[in-house]
Order: sequence, then structure tokens, then C-alpha cells
Amino acid sequence: MRSQIEGSRAVAETVARCRPEVVCAYPISPQTHIVEALSVLVASGELAPCEFVNVESEFGAMSVAIGASAAGARAYTATASQGLLYMAEALYNASGLGLPIVMTVANRAIGAPINIWNDHSDSMSQRDSGWIQLYAETNQEAADLHVQAFRIAEELSLPVMVCMDGFVLTHAVEGIDVPSQEQVDAFLPPFGPQQVLDPDDPMTIGAMVGPDAFTEVRYLAHAKHLRALEVIPRVADEFATTFWRSSGGLVRPYGCLGADTVVVALGSVLGTVKDTVDELRAEGVSIGVLGLTTFRPFPYDAVRAALRGARRVVVLERALAAGMGGIVTADVCGSVPDKPITTVIAGLGGRPVTKKSLRGLLTDAVADRLEPLTFLDLKHDVVERELS
Repeated sequence: MRSQIEGSRAVAETVARCRPEVVCAYPISPQTHIVEALSVLVASGELAPCEFVNVESEFGAMSVAIGASAAGARAYTATASQGLLYMAEALYNASGLGLPIVMTVANRAIGAPINIWNDHSDSMSQRDSGWIQLYAETNQEAADLHVQAFRIAEELSLPVMVCMDGFVLTHAVEGIDVPSQEQVDAFLPPFGPQQVLDPDDPMTIGAMVGPDAFTEVRYLAHAKHLRALEVIPRVADEFATTFWRSSGGLVRPYGCLGADTVVVALGSVLGTVKDTVDELRAEGVSIGVLGLTTFRPFPYDAVRAALRGARRVVVLERALAAGMGGIVTADVCGSVPDKPITTVIAGLGGRPVTKKSLRGLLTDAVADRLEPLTFLDLKHDVVERELS
């Protein structure tokens, strides 16, 4: 049913229809509205059977999710920014144990300095933690990706992060089709865990592994991620068949066919990029956009296919690897090492990425006037004064 609803509320209602049995949370902006709404649904009995666990920290939230999942419950949590960093040790445990936890990351900058606004620094910092990472362009896709995330996680026995831009999406009110319980039940089967801690059938998980087997354990985790590259698009196709709309998948080309220049980006900034590209294309500029929905595992083949005809690639990043530059760029280079690629760092700490700025940037890009590493709307006078 389509209604005007806040993005966080839509995600909460969608997660509830996925019938989680344990929701554990510690509040941190901008994800708090999601777990607040879920707590109300649990307290009212609308989401049942489900236990909502208030914990003392984000580390505690992930630890509870690990215990619940290991005991055979469908588990969910949400976090952002410093909270995701506080979970870091437990994130590796969840993936290493092969536990199909689903977590929303309401993307927010990492301090210091303290900043509560949106960029992708938090989830990018955990890109190698063994979690699948899916990025939503819109609130509709954010809701839809959660339904798919439980399917993907439970089929692969891997945890999944659904990343949605903090405030830009989480706090925006717009028309969203929140799936019905009947639709979700038809798409998402009851949880059948591949491993369960059961006192009547005792087993050990998470035991110490020595040098004689550790490499093989890591290889098997890598193999699961490679398998995810087949599972994710299949689940997206099945979702489209069931719900009559397209969401998820690996990548989303937009005007890439025949384009000389292609802009690669992920998250909500794609909407502004597409609007800018539409204007440029109307003026005869040969330019397209490639949206990345799946960042981990990285879809090298899909990216390579989408960029095959491009003469130049611009990667728009909302996170910075200090001393190196672009994070997404490194993977894009792995897909198309033979093409000139420019990294643009934009929107850090919530700075707006406007059509005006993008128009000037992309005009320079198609004229080959960009530096290999460019900072959009950088206040040069400020940094030059501080550097001096």
C-alpha cells in the first residue's frame, strides 16, 4: 500500500513484516527512528513473537544478534557511524560464523571532528568485514532491499548490511509502497538456520582455528561472497516478479549504452547525478550513470560490462581514504584497468551535492580538465591558509 511515510518508518514496517524474532538496538542518530518504531510494534503486540532487547552499547547489540542468530532466531539490528565502529570486532565474528543477520546502516560521517550528517565513511570502513553491503538509492529501494536482504542472508548464511543515507533518506517523508504481510510471506520463507546451538544436539561454533585450517576458512568465506554475485540478481528478479517493481541487484546502468563518459556512484546522490546527466544529454553531451547497488561483494563483471564502451569514467565518492583517495575507485579500476578514471570526493559530512556543482564538474570531466583526484566544492582558501 502506497502512503506518505518517513523512510525510517517504512523500513521499520518492512522489517516487521519479515518477522524477525529478535531485534536488538542501541540508539544513535540517524537510525534511531527505525528501532523506535520497531519497539512500538513489539510492545503493542503487532510484531509477535519477537523480543526487543535494549542493550548498553552497539557492541552489545551485535553480540545479542550473534547469540540470537546462533540459537536459530531471525535477528535484526541497526546502527550508524561511531556505533558501527564500536561493533567492529563483533561484525567480523558474525560473518566468520556465517550468521544471517540483517542490519540497517543509516550512513553518517565518522568523527573526529564530530559530525552527524551523511556520507559513506562508516560502512566503507567495514567493507572488508565479510558482510554483504547493499546501497539504497531511494527510500522505496531501502524498504525493498530489507526484504531481499533476509532472503539473501539466509540462503547464503552470511550477514547483510542495507546502507541508506542518513537524514537524506531516513528522515525524508515521501510516497512509499510498504509491502503487505501477505506479499512478504510469499517471498520470504520461514527461517531455517543452517546451524543451530541446541542443548539436545550439542555442537561448537567459533572454536579456535590454527594455521593448518585458517586459510581454508577464509577461502570458504570468499567463495560464499562469489556465490552471492549469482544469488543477489536472482533474488532481485524474483522480487520484481512478486512485487511488480524493480529494486536491488548488482548495478543499475542509466544511459550508459554508447556514452563516452560514465559517472559511477552509489546511494541517494544518484538521483541528483541522473537529473544533471539528463540535462547534459539534452544538450548533446554523451554521458551516462552507473549506480552500484551491491558494493560487497564487488560486481567486477557487471561493472566491466556496463563500462565497456566508455572512453572515460568518473567515480563520485562520499568517503575518503586519507593518503590514497577513492575507495570505490580502487574496485572500479580493477574492473576496467585500461580506462582513464577520475575520482571525485563529494558530499563529505553532509555537504550538499548540487546540480550546479555537478554540472560544472561533469563539463570539466568530458573536456578532460579534471585532476585524477578532485574534491567537489573544496574551499581552497581555507585549506591553503591552514596548510601555510
